[in-house]
Amino acid sequence: MISVAVEQIREMMDIKPNIRNVSVVGQLGHGKTMLFDYLISKAGIISEKMAGQVRFMDTRKDEQEQCLTIKSTAVSLVYEKKKEDEIPEDADGRAFLLNLIDTPGHVQFASEVSAALRVTDGALVVVSCVEGFGVQTETVLRQALAERVKPVVMLSKVDRALLDLQLAPEELYQRFVKEIESVNGVIAAYEDELLGRVQVSPEAGTVAFGSGLQGWGFTLNHFAKLYGSKFGVKPEKLVTRLWGDKFWDPKRKKWGKKPTDQENKPLQRGFCQFVLDPIYQLFRVIMSGDHEKSLKLIQKVGVQLRGKEKEETVTGKALLQTVMRKFLPAADALLEILVLHLPSPVTAQRYRVKNLYEGPMEDECAKGITSCDPKAPLMVYVSKMVPAPDKGRFYSFGRVFSGTLKGGQKVRIMGPDYIPGKKKGLFIKSIPRVVVMMGNYVEKITDCPCGSIIGMIGIDKYLLKTGTISTSEEAYSIKAMKFSVSPVACVAVEPKNASDLPKLIEGFRRLCRSDQCVQAFTEDSGQHIVAGAGEFHLQVCLKDFEDNYCQGVPLTKSKPFVSYRETVTKESSQMCISKSPNKHNILFVKAEPLHIDLCIEIENGEVGSKQRSKIRSRYLAEKYDWDLGYARKIWAFGPESVGVNILVNQTKGVKYLDEIKDSIVAAFEWATQAGALCEENMRGIRFNLHDAKIPHRALSRGGGQIISTARRSFYASQLSAMPTLMEPIYLCEIQCLESAIGSIKDILSQRRGQLISVENSSRSPIHTIKSYLPVIESFGSTEAIRSKTNAKQLPQYVFHHWETMQGEYFEENGILSDTIKENRLRKGLEATIPPLEKYTDQL
Repeated sequence: MISVAVEQIREMMDIKPNIRNVSVVGQLGHGKTMLFDYLISKAGIISEKMAGQVRFMDTRKDEQEQCLTIKSTAVSLVYEKKKEDEIPEDADGRAFLLNLIDTPGHVQFASEVSAALRVTDGALVVVSCVEGFGVQTETVLRQALAERVKPVVMLSKVDRALLDLQLAPEELYQRFVKEIESVNGVIAAYEDELLGRVQVSPEAGTVAFGSGLQGWGFTLNHFAKLYGSKFGVKPEKLVTRLWGDKFWDPKRKKWGKKPTDQENKPLQRGFCQFVLDPIYQLFRVIMSGDHEKSLKLIQKVGVQLRGKEKEETVTGKALLQTVMRKFLPAADALLEILVLHLPSPVTAQRYRVKNLYEGPMEDECAKGITSCDPKAPLMVYVSKMVPAPDKGRFYSFGRVFSGTLKGGQKVRIMGPDYIPGKKKGLFIKSIPRVVVMMGNYVEKITDCPCGSIIGMIGIDKYLLKTGTISTSEEAYSIKAMKFSVSPVACVAVEPKNASDLPKLIEGFRRLCRSDQCVQAFTEDSGQHIVAGAGEFHLQVCLKDFEDNYCQGVPLTKSKPFVSYRETVTKESSQMCISKSPNKHNILFVKAEPLHIDLCIEIENGEVGSKQRSKIRSRYLAEKYDWDLGYARKIWAFGPESVGVNILVNQTKGVKYLDEIKDSIVAAFEWATQAGALCEENMRGIRFNLHDAKIPHRALSRGGGQIISTARRSFYASQLSAMPTLMEPIYLCEIQCLESAIGSIKDILSQRRGQLISVENSSRSPIHTIKSYLPVIESFGSTEAIRSKTNAKQLPQYVFHHWETMQGEYFEENGILSDTIKENRLRKGLEATIPPLEKYTDQL
């Protein structure tokens, strides 16, 4: 059966208008993976009875145990639409190939969402109508829109709104309106001419309603067809009356916009009367326990019960679930909004190409991506590495944007640091095998044309996390992804036996491949660090590291700690002068803080080394009041060309300066990677080179003389500019009952949390607390909150910003000075910061 399915999948890959590449995104616990089960069941891979229980897309043991998704998982499914079902105008036949990716809802695994969105064209955003539109839902929706991925919405947990909250129809309608407005509020901030209007609405068919737990769902289109013949109105016209302020007057048998009739008696909203009332009646009668009455109503709505389903012992929620699944199958509603309202690769790649391709839009690769041409040069983007059953090996997971990928094909593999025309980051190799990802297993195919999601075997030797594969020698890379999370939580890992160090280093390489966000590296002090997005993410990474990538090596682990940033708050109080060891070279440097908005723009890639100098200098002069001449003389952004520090040449008429520029830039890179306070990365500092005395003899101004001198001058200017640390801050969202609010506020205040708001939807017992919380204070907070509140829901922590720590670095027993001392001792440095005199010289 599976082999036939794979043959079908391969055949459908050639029919591009009938392909949909979709990511399912949303907040933790909103029902994404359960909804996936019904699509899997519809494709015949699992039985209908097991749908909602199997969690087919949770392929890891810890995912099944904790009932939460940790890694994104892909599956390719073929569906045949019925004759009576509507299909898109450009469709070629009634069969459709859906490449679906289930993504994690936990905010610390948002990098998995980024990797999924890059290779898909549409996003099914799942929003609970009970918990509401949360911080993670907003985060992933913003990610989708930034990637020009079109969203549609599924409002889930409608069963809980009826059974637990017992909302009246009008109250439930208003709840739906609020959540849809929240989604559209985010979408409104991303107006994009190329993407077009992507606001979602039920009458347009881009919103579905339902329950993941009970496995039912519907769109307005379903009920419009149901009532169309009764009213003698076309479904496409009736659907507009089933949402909004449209009221049905049964006496006059007319629709109106007023909630009262001519006698001033209240009228029922069309949505409540014709959509919600039948559902409410089924819920009310079945849950009342009157079996005979239930069977009559079930028969009236056209549901056929068979065998044991009719027995009197089947009552309550069990019967309700059976009936609702037959009356309003969730898979049918999902397929409708995915097939009808999300774009095919042919459509999507026309407007996504500018977001994807780094090269000029006139070259053959860009044209191939735009037209989704299988005969164009091959362009594949690898967005992540998926661990294979053979531990230590990985499937390279990605999307074919143009050309055709074949097993055994010779290709150019370009890493993220590849520059066209150069050999760094470039490998010319053959692709051993091509596979289709099918959840927890893969199926081999001979080739894959553009427009589909694919897996490759054997490429993991040459790519660490992501990269571009092409057959064209002129090809540029596909742009690197942006992540909404940062690896700010760290743990030091050491092997108990020194002889196991090579195994540890090899395990680090494998761990880095397994996760987009994790970093594993060795500091200058010799410490081996694993960095993740948060405490829970770090726990998962370390467990994978021990179980899969560093097997048999006994390890010692430190307590979690945080990655800080070093910055300055004022301009240097003096001109910092540093002389080279031979005393012939003298550098004059000052430091000053960068504007906070400019720091954010550099991090987002809006300002940087890749911009044209004239455009960048004009922008800095107009927005940030930089001197235009100095703005044109930016030497470097650092560290590593994308860091949030700038080196500016403000000298005038200095001879031989160009000959030592590379040495000064190398020193700038070195200094900004490890600052003077505690060897943390610098952030938000502008270093100005004011003057330089350089000897005419070339031997006297070599790198050995200049690099150490420049580094000292940068440290001196940092220490003379009121230096401090910046700590990472989470935006924390906690959902709880009203009785737990006081306890949670106490926990947050004890951990230096700043309360933002406490929100509550009408008639909902669930309150949402939002606050800012330092990352260092978040360690252990999840257990503290859950133990005091008996909450099952995990608090959501998303990295929000860097915040300057208060105090002076030389004060004793302050938070800042203690943090610096602690970090210095951990890295094997002296407890006290070296004095300014160590880095400066007298003229």
